[in-house]
Amino acid sequence: MFRRILIISIQFAVIFSRDLSENERASRAAFIQRLLNKQRNLEARVKLLGGSDTFEGNVYIYHAGRWGAICDDSWDNAAAQVVCGAFNRTGIATHGGQFGEAIEKYWMDDVVCEGNEKYLSQCTFTGWGISDCEPGEAAGVICNNIFETVPVNIKRKSNKRLDEAIDIRRASLRLVGGRSVNEGRIEIYHNGIWGSICPDGWTLYEASVICHHLALGFAEQALQTDYFGNSKIILSGVQCAGNETNLFMCKHQDLGDVTCPGELDHVAAVVCTQHLADLYLDTSAIEHTAHLQDVAMYQLQCAMEENCLSKSAYEIQNTNPNWQFETRRLLRFTASSLNIGNAEFRPYLPKHLWQWHLCHMHYHSMEVFATFDVLDANKKRVAEGHKASFCLEDNTCLPGVERKFSCKNYGDQGVSVNCSDVYQYNIDCQWVDVTDVAPGDYTFKVAINPHARVAEKTFHNNAASCHLRLTESFAAVYGCKLERP
Repeated sequence: MFRRILIISIQFAVIFSRDLSENERASRAAFIQRLLNKQRNLEARVKLLGGSDTFEGNVYIYHAGRWGAICDDSWDNAAAQVVCGAFNRTGIATHGGQFGEAIEKYWMDDVVCEGNEKYLSQCTFTGWGISDCEPGEAAGVICNNIFETVPVNIKRKSNKRLDEAIDIRRASLRLVGGRSVNEGRIEIYHNGIWGSICPDGWTLYEASVICHHLALGFAEQALQTDYFGNSKIILSGVQCAGNETNLFMCKHQDLGDVTCPGELDHVAAVVCTQHLADLYLDTSAIEHTAHLQDVAMYQLQCAMEENCLSKSAYEIQNTNPNWQFETRRLLRFTASSLNIGNAEFRPYLPKHLWQWHLCHMHYHSMEVFATFDVLDANKKRVAEGHKASFCLEDNTCLPGVERKFSCKNYGDQGVSVNCSDVYQYNIDCQWVDVTDVAPGDYTFKVAINPHARVAEKTFHNNAASCHLRLTESFAAVYGCKLERP
């Protein structure tokens, strides 16, 4: 509504400006400026709708002149903490449109927060307006008085390993309720009883450790469900890096009588397999191809439609009538991912949900397959280099391996075993916009499958953390090391 008022006001000013006195023109210009200032002041604000009061409801965020909803994919209590923090409260997350269906388009999807961000827009997400969610998938929160004692269980860092709190000589682990030995809910034996694990924050990282612990291979699915039955929950806040050899090496929050937020009767469960993809990010390709390029904005219009530039580019577009002739400084590089696993890497979205991109003339099967970040000495992101939407295909394969997947003609997408998906440095959006980054030394991080949406044997070869030296005339990327996203 505000956006419509602003547009109508501007149109009215243009039509009648010839008949207005100088004072009237100045007054009208000031009025329009106040509207513009109001829009800027509202940017990234959140509000809650549908609840019984102003402190609960579906979450809506203001961006680009309108309110939009949040999809509940990856939505958790850490994100709820960020939202409720704006009201000086703590909170818990709700899912599935608990406070009604979304009444606006989705602005954000796959929101991943640490819990200490000041604004929701500072969390990682797929990009403004990029979502595959239905109206019934709205994310919400229930905010509590900050002085109340409530089990919020945000992503607090556990400070104690499980083997420091439990006698591992008497402890044991098992899967129960599955259709085969490779699946089921996880139960741990402690103090003479078998009990389940709270599923809050349960991911493929933790599930991978379970499958390794039980010698069942790799984690195909990390589930939060009552499908395999349930039992008394005796362990919560499990946090694994994903490369531990057993569960007892992971950190935890509570053991024994624990409070578990979330769906009633849901517990942590896994499905294990011996066959999974494993993407390996080529660090040498990043180091050898990284370079700076200054490009006029009129050459980047397609990329701008996909939000591939930093915020200042869009501010210039909105305020400068000659914006096309401004330039952006891009850090370009090649990203190559080789599948060294024993199964194909396939998109998690079904084919009918893939999005057609007119600029690139093919369908994109994954909204976030890779992220690119420039971080300062305090690990704060200083450049917006997130590339949204990808197509997956076999660009190059090892000798004797035939290419199977292609982005052309609505073909099947994926990465075959012993084949690489290669995004060359000259491809649209294969860059970080560093126009606003001052010369200096930074960390450059590239991550593939960053949110672990697709299962892999390991995630510790999915990211490259590199040194970046940025000057007025060149960029050098060196010393890349593989790590987990």
